[in-house]
Amino acid sequence: MSCRVVQWGTGNVGRHALAGIIASPNLELTGVWVSGPDKAGRDAGILAGLDHPVGVIATDDAAAVIAAKPDCVVYCSMTDNRLMEAIEDLRRLLAAGINVVACAPVFFQYPYGVLPAELLTPIEEAAREGNSSLWVNGIDPGFANDLLPLALAGTCLRIDELRCVEIVDYASYDNRAVMFDIMGFGKPLDEVPMLLQPGVLSLAWGGTVRQLAAGIGVTLDSVTEVYERIPAPESFDIVTGHIAEGTAAALRFEVRGMVGEEPVTVLEHVTRLRPDLCPQWRQPAHPEGSYRIEITGDPCYAMDVVTSSPRGDHNFATLLATAMRIVNAVPAVVAAEPGIRTALDLPLITAPATRRG
Repeated sequence: MSCRVVQWGTGNVGRHALAGIIASPNLELTGVWVSGPDKAGRDAGILAGLDHPVGVIATDDAAAVIAAKPDCVVYCSMTDNRLMEAIEDLRRLLAAGINVVACAPVFFQYPYGVLPAELLTPIEEAAREGNSSLWVNGIDPGFANDLLPLALAGTCLRIDELRCVEIVDYASYDNRAVMFDIMGFGKPLDEVPMLLQPGVLSLAWGGTVRQLAAGIGVTLDSVTEVYERIPAPESFDIVTGHIAEGTAAALRFEVRGMVGEEPVTVLEHVTRLRPDLCPQWRQPAHPEGSYRIEITGDPCYAMDVVTSSPRGDHNFATLLATAMRIVNAVPAVVAAEPGIRTALDLPLITAPATRRG
């Protein structure tokens, strides 16, 4: 029997998720929630970028969506700049008995040891009240630093360090709020953006290094963070705006899970707006970008994952992958025990067999 699903948000990730729900033989789209009147009243097929309507009309009435009691909500609303509102969304859905798969807030991927009780407890209580489950995932945080590295780790005799690295050109990433306001690109180097405020990197990716540690049976003593930013050597433009000479144009950071003075699980990002910037930093396996998993131990591993799509560039492909990671998980999350679920809890998730076209 198919799961009755509502798509919540139709932005960069949500529109791909919506198309994936429509295409899935295991899911029945019963509703679409949108954030504004410009999309309310439009057919889901059109919002998903399809060339035909599907007969499900979008609404901006959250109460009506909740009252319809779907089996699951695929939650893809923007959360970085409305964090408390997003947490309240999740709480309301879970308390109403609705399971949720989501691409954010990312710290719910593995919140233990990361979130303070005032953020974690209301979600746990709502899941108990509604007998419902929450699963947050994507690509990073997501399968590039849980499913794939833990699969490799399962073949090791010894692991000294497990490192997951995103090495990506973000010039075509079409979200101005993320690029300029949250990551700080195009801003003066003495202006610290939201992402680089003390503790934010560890809040966003601390769960990643803690989940990896849990997966390989290691207890961390601490989680630390470091970063560096590089200015643009001259002015240039990206999809979302202008990068002036001397403003931030490249960012590298690490979130490190430490045992004593030694990093054991590490999440590293190398983010450029042009491929010629910072040649001394790690280089991707493909000019546009890649995800790398490195295990130092016995045996050692180095695995590069390159995303692509016949319909767009690497950023299009990673948005699609993020969406489908959570859409394909809906049946498993609906069947799961109530509570916050992680990649350590769920069975292997694969795509249902579908025909092209």
